[in-house]
Amino acid sequence: MRLYYDLHIHTALSPCASDDMTPQNIVNMASLKGLDVIAVTDHNSIKNVGAVISAGEKVGITVIAGMEIETAEEVHMLTLFPTQKAAFDVWETVDKNLPKISNNKEIFGNQLIMDENDNIIDEENRLLITATSLSLQSVFSLVKDAGGVAIPAHIDRRSNSIISNLGFIPEDLDITAVEFSCNFAEGKHLYPNQSFDKYKAVFNSDAHHLGAISEKTNFIDVFDNKPENIIRFFG
Repeated sequence: MRLYYDLHIHTALSPCASDDMTPQNIVNMASLKGLDVIAVTDHNSIKNVGAVISAGEKVGITVIAGMEIETAEEVHMLTLFPTQKAAFDVWETVDKNLPKISNNKEIFGNQLIMDENDNIIDEENRLLITATSLSLQSVFSLVKDAGGVAIPAHIDRRSNSIISNLGFIPEDLDITAVEFSCNFAEGKHLYPNQSFDKYKAVFNSDAHHLGAISEKTNFIDVFDNKPENIIRFFG
């Protein structure tokens, strides 16, 4: 079946995201735009994943549990998991390796934890948009052991991408896909000496506000809409 996707969406838990990025707003906007599957990928946390999954079930949107992990090298990694339990297991390690820095809401923004009906049930006090002490290799191993897939995020940007920070894509990492936030031609033009032929290209919005969620443009052909099969496509 053909599934239209956006696998990099932030909720109001990410301080850089709008407070309007609530579970209900996200799934309803995704539905209005004709998407079949989305992923919740807040910075270094999965605390709004369950709420968005529950909201998605009500409107027929498949929601994949995910997280945008920042490695010790300050590289952003898009991580997707087959189950909430798998995402939780990896998050526990991420959380233990996140610096104990308090969030300054006036500078960075709110970090809101919500239920499926958009009620604010808590706030995250530790700053989420910072590097963990986990290396790239550690993140890949953690995610793979949990049955998920780790994808270098927005590699066509000049900050916090694997190429901008390291200068290359390490051959010893088990990378199967890379994410672009623009089209493939523009990404190749930015790094003309880097070959992307061996990787599957993923095109996501990295949405931090509702209007940025992808239109019905990018799709994959898979057997069904189960998260494990969608992840297997990219893995």
